[in-house]
Amino acid sequence: MNLEKIHNVYFVGIGGIGMSALARYFCEIGKQVAGYDKTPTKITDALSDMGISIHFEDSVDLIESEFKNSDNTLVVYTPAVQKSHSELQYFMSNNFNTQKRAEVLGLITKNTFCFAVAGTHGKTTTSSILGHLLKVCDADMTAFLGGITENYHSNLILNGSEISVVEADEFDRSFLQLSPDVACITSMDADHLDIYGQADELEKSFVEFSNKLSDKSKLFIKNGLPLKGVTYGVNENADYSIQDIEIIDGVYHFSINTPKELLTGIQFDLPGKHNLNNALVAFAMAYDHGFKVSELVKGLASFKGVERRFTYQIKTDDLVYIDDYAHHPTEIDAIYQAVTEMYPNDKVLVIFQPHLFSRTQDFIEDFAASLSRFDEVRLLDIYPARELPIEGVTSEWLLGKMTSENKKLITKNEIVSEIKNSDAKIILTIGAGDIGAEVLRIKKEIG
Repeated sequence: MNLEKIHNVYFVGIGGIGMSALARYFCEIGKQVAGYDKTPTKITDALSDMGISIHFEDSVDLIESEFKNSDNTLVVYTPAVQKSHSELQYFMSNNFNTQKRAEVLGLITKNTFCFAVAGTHGKTTTSSILGHLLKVCDADMTAFLGGITENYHSNLILNGSEISVVEADEFDRSFLQLSPDVACITSMDADHLDIYGQADELEKSFVEFSNKLSDKSKLFIKNGLPLKGVTYGVNENADYSIQDIEIIDGVYHFSINTPKELLTGIQFDLPGKHNLNNALVAFAMAYDHGFKVSELVKGLASFKGVERRFTYQIKTDDLVYIDDYAHHPTEIDAIYQAVTEMYPNDKVLVIFQPHLFSRTQDFIEDFAASLSRFDEVRLLDIYPARELPIEGVTSEWLLGKMTSENKKLITKNEIVSEIKNSDAKIILTIGAGDIGAEVLRIKKEIG
């Protein structure tokens, strides 16, 4: 498919974080863009402000006439949309060029020098840091991100077209659509078992992804993963290592030992060892490519973070409210490590919304163990996303597995009262479902 011959791009599920980045991109390069989504959000509002026409009812009649020309219209859809969706059925049955988001991303980046960030955790933060570093270096590049960066208030960083930065998503084996020139793998924990069935099948897909790089000196691997490549780690014997860590006024100060030299006096503001690893591999990929060290160091110090990735909503002497997207036991463990490192003597209340019945079922014991480490735990009902309920898989089941003394099930309407009735100084809301839509209300009512 020749994208230059495409005039119109229609998105079925335009409000998704990955879909909206593509919509922004096509709009920015002069294509006519429109789409459907289920409900209005901050993301769809921002797209509408760019002049993109969006409707929220599944109706072929609402598709504007210019997007019904199959000769010059590309249709992009997300696997989250059911095949029974009437608009998607219309496009597929009328011989439109319909492509999954991952396929389109692969087409866009195929003729670029592609930096790909893979891993079951850390993709969005790592790719956002890398995109920011390259922007600080004024590289000719575009970064397609899976979150809204605090530096740019966008999930797209557009500064040219020679280089691309992309998240290599393992869900639905999407990352096999990419043609990376440089790549990293941050983690390979079991996840998406509704797709893969077994953890070893997920690992095989990462091996297949890594084999897309013929030069393993351009593959950066978290130390300890069972793959060959350039290793990185925090306080570890690796090719790239962060050392001499100090926390001063809540900011990390450290050195980076590279294969060539020891770099000192580096600062980074995102809490948690997992974020130090994310910063390190982003730095390593850019450093290895030859970008100027002083600019990369400046970029690390000026990175502000990603929305819903350990995002401070309130930060006072009496109350700290942090929101995070964590939805896997490993990610919850990382949040626990970060918050207890920064606030070792303070009580923590966590409000968690499980995401997917299948993930809850697959990792029930791990979820229970991870959540039980917090002082107080409040559970919301499971957010189903694309799934139908599984008999017996409920938040009540998860609650029963937890060893916490202070735990209970609540509704979203009870979140604020639970926070106000707690003497915890640190409040966490975590989960990948619609708990994120509650954050502004919570912040307003407890602040």
